Amino acid sequence: MTSPIVIIGAGQCGARAAHALRENGWQGGIMLLGDEGIAPYERPPLSKAVLLGRKTVAECAIFKDAFFAEKGIELRLDAPVERVDRASKKVLLRDGSAIAYERLLMATGAAPRSLVLPGATLEGVHMLRSVQDALTIKQVLDVGKRIVVIGAGFIGLEVAATAIVRGCVVCVLEAAPRALIRAVPEAVAQAMVDRHLRMGVDVHFDVCIERIEGTARVSGVKLADGTFIGCDAVITGIGVFPRTSLAQEAGLDIDNGIAVDETLRTSDPHIFAAGDVCSFPHPLFKRRIRLECWRNAEDQARAVARNMLGHAEAFDAVPWLWSDQYGTTIQIAGMPAQGATTVVREAGDDARMYFALDGEGILVGASGIGQAGQIARDVRIAQELIARRARIDPGVLADRDTKLRSIPTMAVQ
Repeated sequence: MTSPIVIIGAGQCGARAAHALRENGWQGGIMLLGDEGIAPYERPPLSKAVLLGRKTVAECAIFKDAFFAEKGIELRLDAPVERVDRASKKVLLRDGSAIAYERLLMATGAAPRSLVLPGATLEGVHMLRSVQDALTIKQVLDVGKRIVVIGAGFIGLEVAATAIVRGCVVCVLEAAPRALIRAVPEAVAQAMVDRHLRMGVDVHFDVCIERIEGTARVSGVKLADGTFIGCDAVITGIGVFPRTSLAQEAGLDIDNGIAVDETLRTSDPHIFAAGDVCSFPHPLFKRRIRLECWRNAEDQARAVARNMLGHAEAFDAVPWLWSDQYGTTIQIAGMPAQGATTVVREAGDDARMYFALDGEGILVGASGIGQAGQIARDVRIAQELIARRARIDPGVLADRDTKLRSIPTMAVQ
């Protein structure tokens, strides 16, 4: 009897991969191993709709309760993995049991970086990654509460926006010289920060934090220059790291995540990895990258399922992500941070597109800020142009009167 396909990680990528295996004809067993004690759920709503009380935890579920039984997927919600025995092709659980596998998918995702400062363990210091984190933080965001957000990445800015909408007084502290430094060009980041400033957020860059003050509970944040910022709660969003410990202990190749080839196969031919945890060679950007976003988890789930069943298809999807703040949407395609030049194009009332061209004039990224209806179409077209490695004249690209799809381009191999 054939062993099942085992998936470690019951998050977005793992759950979608299990579904995709069935959709692509796998009739053998599928075992999905989680360790949060909750059925697979969407993480993006946690920093927005859940914190605002507009969505319940149940409404974040990826599939209905009956889905896994109907599809013949064995879902184990409290099954932390101790190690992977590659020689015997078995997954060893912390409870001492062992599960043999035909193929193994590591979709272990990423974990939030912890704040390493005196006072970081005080009550009232929070990080946001799980459902329980969101429910705890939601109770903190009351009218008039003083909230310090540490980190001006997407999570930090989304939490700041949500806290403002909830009536809090918000201060954002960032160690880097600007926001979203790894994600978008400076012009795009500044546009988002300007929006926060208009909404009343106090934003500081190049900040060095000395300690979190308080006795049993946080009372404020002390900076290295002596500044004290009083607060009722601290919420950290200082990035995540790939959960590679199982792969590393199993002797798999690691390179900014579990290193996989273009088909998402690891250095072991029977083991694949996908989602936030893996780094892969992207043919468009000529480098190994690792992506921490919902769309990549979705796209790689479908691709890895097919490749685990023998299709051997190279993964080359153009990255795409979004963030909602104050009713404004930012959508990002490609790798804007790789651009050498940023071209701005007006897209409507208070809406703009920012196109990132590399040193050769090739479109490598695009960012749209505004209402979704104003920017979504142009971002989709930009994805197509990025996939073609199109070289575009910056002057024409900036001209709002010239339709984006009609702009003459030259594809570069």
